[in-house]
Amino acid sequence: MASFFLVLIFFCVLLLRIFTGKSMKHPQYPPVMGTVFHQLLYFNRLYDYQLDVARKHRTFRLLAPAQSQLYTAEPQNVEHILKTNYDNYSKGSYQNEILEDLFGHCIFYTDGDSWRQQRKIASFEFSTRVLRDFSCAVFRRKAAKMAETILGFVTTNETFDIQDLLMRCSLDSIFKVGFGVDLNSLEGSSEKGRKFIKAFDDSSRLVYWRYVDPFWKLRRILNLGSEGSLKKNIKIMEDFVFENDREDILSRFLVASKEAPMSMTDHFLRDIILNFMIAGKDTSAGTLSWFFYLLCKHPLIQEKVAEEVREIINCKNETNIDDFASCLTYTALEKMHYLHAALTETLRLYPAVPVDGRCAERDDVLPDGFRVKKGDDVYYIAYAMGRMTYIWGEDAVDFRPERWLDDGLFRPESPFKFVSFHAGPRFCLGKEFAYRQMKIFAMVLLHFFRFRLADEKKQVTYKTTLTLHIDGGLHLNATRRVVFDKF
Repeated sequence: MASFFLVLIFFCVLLLRIFTGKSMKHPQYPPVMGTVFHQLLYFNRLYDYQLDVARKHRTFRLLAPAQSQLYTAEPQNVEHILKTNYDNYSKGSYQNEILEDLFGHCIFYTDGDSWRQQRKIASFEFSTRVLRDFSCAVFRRKAAKMAETILGFVTTNETFDIQDLLMRCSLDSIFKVGFGVDLNSLEGSSEKGRKFIKAFDDSSRLVYWRYVDPFWKLRRILNLGSEGSLKKNIKIMEDFVFENDREDILSRFLVASKEAPMSMTDHFLRDIILNFMIAGKDTSAGTLSWFFYLLCKHPLIQEKVAEEVREIINCKNETNIDDFASCLTYTALEKMHYLHAALTETLRLYPAVPVDGRCAERDDVLPDGFRVKKGDDVYYIAYAMGRMTYIWGEDAVDFRPERWLDDGLFRPESPFKFVSFHAGPRFCLGKEFAYRQMKIFAMVLLHFFRFRLADEKKQVTYKTTLTLHIDGGLHLNATRRVVFDKF
């Protein structure tokens, strides 16, 4: 009986905090569409729930115990919080508290001097020709390895999960580029690599669950349920990280630590690695998975991309996987306008980070006229924005790479309209890095193979995590393209 009254008191206090001082019916504040805990009802289709609401109210609110959470699909609001009034918006204590156990205090989830110093080092790294050339060489080798793996499935007429292959291949790539380590998880020789991927994916989902679970802090204290599982997964990742020697990008942070006030503890080094993981593995592999899904749903577009590869790449030995991969020069990648458009169109519909946001440091007014209180979180919902007809036209839900082309040349859109790579001072430094990786993998695989869904009737959807992955993987069959029968 005592425990019942304690739970009752907890809920009464929680409700009081949620609904007190939130200006719920004030017309100058966005309409209230529920509380953050209502998201429990829609968790497995959370981004589509946000889309449904945003189609009625381009900016709306969900109430949380300590603040309001504003969600917006207005490009002008996105520009305001990410650029125009950038200094008024930080990551905020609410998000930091939720994400800190997994991501720590690294570049994607920190502010102030620490962010500026890390950004400076990362900016230098991503701008060097050495990294560009080295990363391209790594991506070519890994793409060739993946093509050989798929060829094995084709030979035996087996179905394969291309998302799993891409995740493992991207993990190999980012560890080689970023830390000078060969994991060989694609070849199956790294059981720890596979455990790392699973632990990372599970942790991402468990951390996201905190946004809708009112009891997560209690579970963390008691090490129960989702929080107990999260702790175990983080331990798996830490063991994996610290067992590998580290070089290259990470060495820049180590050198910089002697010149700047950054605390280079083991935990901070783990944070750096995990943040590069989500930037270099999760986003690219996830996007490529959705890309191949969309190509299977639109076979004519798949053929258009393959035709562009044939037209652009002039390789003497096109029937050899390694030789063909070596022909994918930086100059050739720059000419792949239709492929670039198809990848960008994939990101429009399936953004790698479907929701992101900032916290107001002071009271503010958004361009659409709605007020924001100090401490409120303002989220821009990229998944919903990519499907808005007032942004993209009546065919907003259609996969149409041509919308990005002007007389055959790629034409970019405003980063506040297409927010897959963030915008403003915190725009994604790895944007070109990601496109290079995705293009090389796509070009090698589409040159040699034609892909189709293993089960055309199966519904393909996402799992609700920090990054947008296909739930249950993407199972495909492939055939060799006729002109390349000789291997």
